[in-house]
Amino acid sequence: MLEASERLYGHGVSYRYWPLFDLRLSTPDLRLRPMTEADLAPIADLLPDDVEQDPGLANYDYGDPRVRRGIVSHQGYWRAYGTWRPEAWRLSFVVRSAAGEILGVQELEGNDFPALRTVDSSSFLVAEARGRGLGKQMRTAVLALAFGPPEAEAAITSAWHDNHASLGVSRALGYRPNGESLHSHPGKVDVMKHMRLLRADWLASGIGAAVEITGFDPCWPLFGPSAR
Repeated sequence: MLEASERLYGHGVSYRYWPLFDLRLSTPDLRLRPMTEADLAPIADLLPDDVEQDPGLANYDYGDPRVRRGIVSHQGYWRAYGTWRPEAWRLSFVVRSAAGEILGVQELEGNDFPALRTVDSSSFLVAEARGRGLGKQMRTAVLALAFGPPEAEAAITSAWHDNHASLGVSRALGYRPNGESLHSHPGKVDVMKHMRLLRADWLASGIGAAVEITGFDPCWPLFGPSAR
């Protein structure tokens, strides 16, 4: 059975006006594809309470906090695609099991990418999917993309000092410590740990060999001519 977005955009047919919709990443256990309008409500319904959202987006006076968080997730999606340019982009992938169940979201972001060749990432998994090594697989998928066709030179990531799951995934993938900083955490000030992974280390590790990437060629112009 086709997903709603595939019925809308055409299964196996290039979506010429926004070719990102045809991009696919696959790992042994996961299937990743860019988020579409059809995904917004299901993702909002599944958004875990412990996922911190962009504090720069509006907070609306709805009684149900899940509705407020769902609105913010919708706005984040629209802003990412509506303001996309080669110099600053943010790509959200819906992460599904091989059977089609939505497990979470994996994001990849590039700021001043044609010049800096550096990507950042963030993600969440639903509670039922945690502790099974899937966080490592979904990060591996977007790193294989970043260090593959667009030829990124580095990947960075940050996590609160007590976010052991995220920091553990980063270490397992070869990231190295890249300093610490103090940030405002809702209700307190906390320590943010920064990590960095260099292209040479990623390629030497061979970790991304099991990731299959399809549908990227039509996306080149969205990442800038210097990305090719």
